Amino acid sequence: MQELDTIVNLAANPILDANFLSQCKRTLDEKGALVLHHFLSPPALTAIKLEGDENRHLAYYTSSNHNVYLQKPDVELPPTHPRNRQIVSSKGCITDEEIPQNSALRALYDSADFQAFLCTVLGEKQLYPYADKLSSINLHYASEGQELGWHFDNSSFAITLLIQKPQAGGVFEYVENLRDADAGDMNYAGVEKLLNKETEPKKLGIEAGDLVLFRGRNAIHRVTPTEGDTTRMLVVLAYNSQPDISLSETARMTFYGRI
Repeated sequence: MQELDTIVNLAANPILDANFLSQCKRTLDEKGALVLHHFLSPPALTAIKLEGDENRHLAYYTSSNHNVYLQKPDVELPPTHPRNRQIVSSKGCITDEEIPQNSALRALYDSADFQAFLCTVLGEKQLYPYADKLSSINLHYASEGQELGWHFDNSSFAITLLIQKPQAGGVFEYVENLRDADAGDMNYAGVEKLLNKETEPKKLGIEAGDLVLFRGRNAIHRVTPTEGDTTRMLVVLAYNSQPDISLSETARMTFYGRI
């Protein structure tokens, strides 16, 4: 297995340093988003991009309509209600079992030091891989016109690595604290203003090789459509705070086309 210092640019991101960890945690707690620039070493980024290009033919492509809450429509509300308004998301994806065994992504995902860094910053006791063979590491492709529509996450955190930035578009936009899911406050009025383009979202400046930690349960977010011939490539590193959890079969069929 590759050593962590061949994958992570530890000079720019000393994830073993207690002061650096405290700073990262403070930023994530205050802003709900943490971008660590130049996180991947240049050789690791090049190798992962090459893997993505070589395995792109294995990707399963989906285009789906959904509401921002990622829930079934509420038939008691009109179709124009923010709870029911339809958003489009489209992308390609290769799954964990299609990530090469010798990939830097797998070595990073399994690294005890990387997981310890994540636990400290995220405030988790321990992180576990998905029990199914598809969901732990995913590489997403967004070609021209493909996008990730506005939505709230069901999970409390997301961990991503941008591998290739498109020529234009593919911008991560968000509005923090737009709802309080735990209190049952869906903030329909605030969501409607955003969907009507009456609210200006924030943007994250992300470059290839950057690591992003994001709390999207109460922060609505999207990725704007890719523009140009360069495909946006993004890795999602998915963990659970409990062992032996699989992504639901319905979700696996939707995202991967198989279970």
